[in-house]
Amino acid sequence: MAELDGKVAIVTGAASGVGAATARVLAREGAAVVVADINAGGAEAVAKRIRAAGGRAVPAVTDVAEEAQVAAMVDVAVREFGRLDLLHNNAALAGPEVMTRDTLITEIDPELWDRVMRVNLRGYALGAKHAIPAMLESGGSGVIVNTSSGTGLLGEPSRSAYGTSKAAIFGLTRSIATQYGKQGIRCVALALGLIATEALKANFAQPVQDMMTSHHLTPRLGEPEDVAEVVSFLASDRAAFITGCAIPVDGGFTAHTASYADELRLLEAAEG
Repeated sequence: MAELDGKVAIVTGAASGVGAATARVLAREGAAVVVADINAGGAEAVAKRIRAAGGRAVPAVTDVAEEAQVAAMVDVAVREFGRLDLLHNNAALAGPEVMTRDTLITEIDPELWDRVMRVNLRGYALGAKHAIPAMLESGGSGVIVNTSSGTGLLGEPSRSAYGTSKAAIFGLTRSIATQYGKQGIRCVALALGLIATEALKANFAQPVQDMMTSHHLTPRLGEPEDVAEVVSFLASDRAAFITGCAIPVDGGFTAHTASYADELRLLEAAEG
């Protein structure tokens, strides 16, 4: 029997990247999955792929910044599969059209700041707001996994709004875990390193990818499946005592001082 048999999950931002990989892994482990994304075609394609592999999945076109759409997304899970056990809050504004404008705090456009917060933070809060009652009605337990980032733990020379939104997710995670833990709801954040999604490969030049790889302690960047496997574990009963915390899934990105790592590489190059 698969580990998540009988479980029902919602994954946001699931049309591509980490979300799509997570939806596939959860389905592989037996969960029924609502593939939620603002990209209708992408969500349908992921759901169709899961069904073709013998899993259960339906798409839900969802802008996570809009409360009515988030409520409807949760309703899809309960209507189609009868319950809700897992919400993976994963949708985020991280495309180049946003990131190139997300600069110094003294220069950032307030409209862009608000837009990033609406999706990256408000979207997660709305997901929890509507998922928790459905989880409690499903039997009094559930898991919320919030995708955050190592950039929420460390300062950056730019990306002020993105980094702040990711830092706030850690606080939101602790609040949810504290408020609903005694009712059986667990909440965990993931502090991701750089994940080699198709979008990253398309939008970051190879020298930039190489530079970022050098700041991870692993010989490669993360893959979407690396994150998906952690989400699947956290959704399982094996993780029943894990809540209210941030788990690094970052290849050691936040475990060292980058300047020292650069110095070491220079010394090794000189000796070579």
